[in-house]
This record gives sequence, C-alpha cells and structure tokens, in this order.
Amino acid sequence: MLEYATLKVIWWVLVGVLLMGFAIMDGHDMGVGTLLPWVGRKDDERRVVINTIGPHWDGNQVWFITAGGAIFAAWPLVYATAFSGMYWALLAVLWALFFRPVGFDYRSKVQDQRWRSTWDWGLFIGGAVPALLFGVAFGNLFLGLPFYFDADLRSYYTGSFWQLLHPFALLSGIVSLSMLTMHGGNYLALRTEGDIQHRARKASRIAAVVLIISFLAAGFWLRFLPGYELVNGPDANALPNPLGKSVIMTTGGWLLRYQIAPWMATLPVLTILGIVGSMFCLHLKKDGMAFIMSALVNCGVISTAGVALFPFIMPSSTHPESSLTVWDSVSSKGTLGIMLIAVVIFLPMIVAYTSWAYKVMAGKVTLEFIHKNDKNAY
Repeated sequence: MLEYATLKVIWWVLVGVLLMGFAIMDGHDMGVGTLLPWVGRKDDERRVVINTIGPHWDGNQVWFITAGGAIFAAWPLVYATAFSGMYWALLAVLWALFFRPVGFDYRSKVQDQRWRSTWDWGLFIGGAVPALLFGVAFGNLFLGLPFYFDADLRSYYTGSFWQLLHPFALLSGIVSLSMLTMHGGNYLALRTEGDIQHRARKASRIAAVVLIISFLAAGFWLRFLPGYELVNGPDANALPNPLGKSVIMTTGGWLLRYQIAPWMATLPVLTILGIVGSMFCLHLKKDGMAFIMSALVNCGVISTAGVALFPFIMPSSTHPESSLTVWDSVSSKGTLGIMLIAVVIFLPMIVAYTSWAYKVMAGKVTLEFIHKNDKNAY
C-alpha cells in the first residue's frame, strides 16, 4: 500500500492531469464558441463551425465533471472553501454554460435570423465567459483569497465578488481566454476549409500573440506579488489539519520553486516555444501539428502555474496559516487509495471512447455537408 504522503502527491498530479484534459478537450470547444461570431460570416458558415464540435462537446465535458468530482473527493476542504468564496463567480460560469446545450440543439431548428443570431452570441458567451473566469480563478490563487478556519475547522470567507476582479486576476483571465481561443482556432483550421479555415488561422495567430504577451506579463508581475512559503509544515503522512502549520509571505515567493529546482524553468520556456511553434505550423498549413502544439501549450501553462503554487492549493490572504496545501486539505488515506484504483480503471476508458469517437467523426466539415444534411446537422 502506498504511503499517505505519496498518495497526496499522486492526487495533486492527477488533478493537474484532469485539468489539462479539460483544457485540451473542452477547451477547444470553448475556443470555437468564442470564435463563432467572427469566423462565420454567414449562417451556413456558422453552422459549419458549430458542427465541428456539435457531436463532441457534451462528451468533452466529462473532463470538467470528472475534475470537479476529483476535487470534491480528494480535496474536500478546497472544494467547500472555493464554492463558498467564489460562489457568484462559479454561478456566472454555470449560467454561461447553460447557453451551450440549448444553443447547440435548438439554434438551427427555427428559420429566423434573429433567433439564430441570438443563439450564436449565446454560444459565444458559453465559450468565452468560462474561459475567462477560469483564468481569473487561477489568478486569485496567486493573490490569495480572504478566508480562515476557526478552531472547529469551519471556513469563513470575508471577501466579495468584486475583490476577485483584481488586475492580476483579470490578466490571468486573458491568459486563459487567449490560450483556449488559440486552441479552438487551431481545431477549426484542422476541421474546416476555405474562408472559414483562413479566418480561423488568422484568429489563432492573433490569440497566440496575445497569449505570449499576457503570459510573460503575468510571470513578470509575479516577481512583485507576495508569495507564500511553508515553514514548520505538518508531517506529510499525518492526518490533515489545515491549522497545524506556519506560513510566511515574501515578495516574489511564488518564484521560489524555480530557484530551488532551476530545471523547472523549462516549463514556461517550452510553453513560449510551443506558442511560437503553433504559429509556425499554421504558417506552413500544418494544422494537425498546430493543434498538437496548442494542446501542449495548455499543459505547459497549467503546469507552470501548478509548480509555482506547490504545495499550496488555495492560499489565504488574511490568515496565511489557514492556507490549504497538498498536505492538509485531502481526504483520508483509504479514500485516496480507492479513488486511485477507480482512476486507473476508468481514465483509460474515457480516453479510449473519446479517441474512438473522434476517429469515427474525423474529416472536414464543409458547406456541402451542411447543405446535404440540412435537417440533421446542427
């Protein structure tokens, strides 16, 4: 049986993997939704765009649901505290996502331009708003959230929704939005042709430039933000106790991990190279390779943020000693062990059926396809 400390680290890695899977799979759906009003100039062109993701979007949300479930089961204190503190932000994500199922299923059912245009913008909101707010949430982790635990380990959030909209958090939101927009543009370039493909490539390159600028700006800004350092931390194999540690805050502390292990600096460097590589592949019209590169960029951005935060998961800006870490916010050893077995069984199944579905429905979505399948296509 694995040690408790080992299971804690494994689940930190697994949650990261699930977030990467969500960014790659559901992320390109959100990117396509964000680009829908811009790359599709006519109704038929927008139907082409919608049909590139229509058969898959709901299946791709398995990654989102699985990641949320994993956080609930593996890090219950994180889940409870996050949903209390970020309640309105998470509701905004949920409300934005409501536009997606209705938009996909009913948008083309009515032959009315106002009806279809309304749902086109609904799909845009369903893609852009969650992509932006997920980044804002990550940015607030670096800023710290105003919460604390009392002696009975009841959490109290002392902030407001507007406090979440800190300039650094908004910059992080731009990183997330541009990252997923670039990824969605690359997917569209791979699945379409003609004018739509040309516009998708152009949009992806613009998003890539925004991503490079915002990613570098966020990294530079971190040098001047107070970071958190764990001192007199709990025994990694001990039962979780979020109040059983000491935490200090130092300017530039979030970059400490890269100073301790300089090789980790390869993560942001490779991320930048991946963005440039994606743009270069688009220039060469190697759309499949561009999509792979942007998927790796998603992994690089998430890994860069995760490594900088480690071992913190949710720092507290008002009571640093209440900050939640990998060591003291997890479920029991037995729960983590059972969940690990479930992941070993079910994660390959998810990957397998997803791969099969994309293989079966591979190929270009064209205007001719829409015209021939007018009643059946989205």
